[in-house]
Amino acid sequence: MFASLWDIDHSVDKLNSDPYNKSERRSVNILIGITILMDEPVRKRGRPRVLDRDVGLDIAARLFWERGYEGTSTADLTKAMGINPPTLYSTFGSKEELYRQALDFSIARENSRRSEILQSNLPVYEALSRYLYDIADGDTQPDKPRGCLVSTAVLQHAEENASVARMTAALREASMQVLKSRFDRAITEGELPAETDTDTLARFYGAIIQGMSAQACDGACNALLKRLIDIALTAWPGMRQTSTGNSD
Repeated sequence: MFASLWDIDHSVDKLNSDPYNKSERRSVNILIGITILMDEPVRKRGRPRVLDRDVGLDIAARLFWERGYEGTSTADLTKAMGINPPTLYSTFGSKEELYRQALDFSIARENSRRSEILQSNLPVYEALSRYLYDIADGDTQPDKPRGCLVSTAVLQHAEENASVARMTAALREASMQVLKSRFDRAITEGELPAETDTDTLARFYGAIIQGMSAQACDGACNALLKRLIDIALTAWPGMRQTSTGNSD
């Protein structure tokens, strides 16, 4: 049983008045230190937080969307996820790898619905219209960052982030190839003239998609983006048929 602090203080006062009791004073000082440590609450060492992978990817995607790749630091990511850097690296590998996984996660979530629209049996003109309108809705969601995570991502970048820029450029190219494939199918099904340059047509609507993302980031509203789509659709070179059988 340790002595009380009052008893120790009293002993110290007595010893301090006696210059010949140096060794005893040292012993009392040690005892004071031990008593103070015993009075402090014991801090338990907790386990590192276990992060749900999908939750982490969702958080990362939103941060990258809001701030861009270069504007998002590792410290930003770990703080938002509530984890430490070693946990981030052991779970995702690196910031670049986390970015790639976050893009894949976001694309899978958004593109499943859009892919169904584009690849449906709707007339190609109507499918394209719905596809573009859905993108405009995504660019202007009130509870999410403006624009698209991929469409305008890493267009300008530092040299050390060139691989990240190539990755996002490849994703944009892939989306245009999806459009081209749908337009090629429309030629086969007689909805587009056989001589249609489907690659250029896909890049035209790809440019509309990227432009909508940029304008949404600058504050363009949903209605304005849809008016842009309506004008872009006037360039459609084939039949403007809808599922109701109407055509423009």
